[in-house]
Amino acid sequence: MDAIYDPSSNSNAEIDGTEVNLLSVSWNQDYGCFAAGTNHGFRIYNCDPFKETFRRDLKSGGFGIIEMLFRSNILALVGGKSNTQYPPNKVIIWDDHQSRCIGEFSFRSEVRAVKLRRDRIVVVLEHKIYVYNFMDLKLLHQIETLANPRGLCCLSHQVNTSVLACPGLRRGQVRVEHFGLNMTKLINAHDSRIACLTMTMDGLLLATASTKGTLIRIFNTMDGTRLQEVRRGVDRADIYGIALSPNVQWLAVSSDKGTVHIFSLRVRVVGEDPSTQSTGSHSPSLLQHNSSSSLDVLISPSAVGPNPGSSLSFMKGMLPKYFSSEWSFARFHLPESSQYMSAFGSQNTVIIVGMNGSFYRCAFDPVNGGEMIQHEYVRFLKTELKSG
Repeated sequence: MDAIYDPSSNSNAEIDGTEVNLLSVSWNQDYGCFAAGTNHGFRIYNCDPFKETFRRDLKSGGFGIIEMLFRSNILALVGGKSNTQYPPNKVIIWDDHQSRCIGEFSFRSEVRAVKLRRDRIVVVLEHKIYVYNFMDLKLLHQIETLANPRGLCCLSHQVNTSVLACPGLRRGQVRVEHFGLNMTKLINAHDSRIACLTMTMDGLLLATASTKGTLIRIFNTMDGTRLQEVRRGVDRADIYGIALSPNVQWLAVSSDKGTVHIFSLRVRVVGEDPSTQSTGSHSPSLLQHNSSSSLDVLISPSAVGPNPGSSLSFMKGMLPKYFSSEWSFARFHLPESSQYMSAFGSQNTVIIVGMNGSFYRCAFDPVNGGEMIQHEYVRFLKTELKSG
């Protein structure tokens, strides 16, 4: 990759007189940074405080997929369709500290996504997922999926759990691989195809949405139990992203309706052995599997925050089905039409990044909910389309 060079510090600079446009945006594993793939390379941004921390510009074209490994110098790169040096069917594992490629994978079809753990590299194709060992790049697992053009796949990121979730072979089905337990769980999550999925860092909880886009469901990945269901709306929508807060208290959903919805979760982990809990963490964690009680997941009888569906619970038998699922607790209406992804920041804030090059930080009231308040807006990349 000797065509890479350090550009000027101007974040909206043009390369060789051509406009810089976004091809992709993706969070790192703890949502503290995001990577922006452009038609001329990639850029890394820190979320709090917001700033561009790093960039590489490429003369031969851009990258359609950038996957970070936390905040390390290791990146997985997949070239955009116009990249003359790195085609979209090849994955480059790039060490930016050494400025060299440390691994390379080529496939017969286009790569849809790449996911990284500290010990695994996962490459997602349209009908197949390959899992490699990071140390020696050896193939460990192959998983067949239903057609998966969005490259849906998510991983756990705690050291003591190794969980992967992806579409199954049936419409609306999610396949969960607990590699550490040598166990596969198939969850029939929706009637329609899966459109979006995410897991908690420990891989214990899974949140899913279908192509219908009206309901988001939360499951226990150990036994497939549906724990909660929330409703984004009644009309069909394209769900762009689902995010779970680190304390598993809130869920955020972004869609093509131009709104980010926040939902209050009533899921909690019980029966944990306090002696095995890490001292600095207060979030529910999937502990070592020597105690089955640590895997019990229940609906909390006292929901954190108001439950918008609870006042109708006595009438559930006579109401339409959608009344029994809970509606959003807080929301933010985006002023621009674009594809957005969201994540939780510190102190009841939500970070929203758009494919139009916009960055928002909003705050929500954890007691009263309602409309979120915009605290920050940055246009980190100009991507205006020129009118013809």
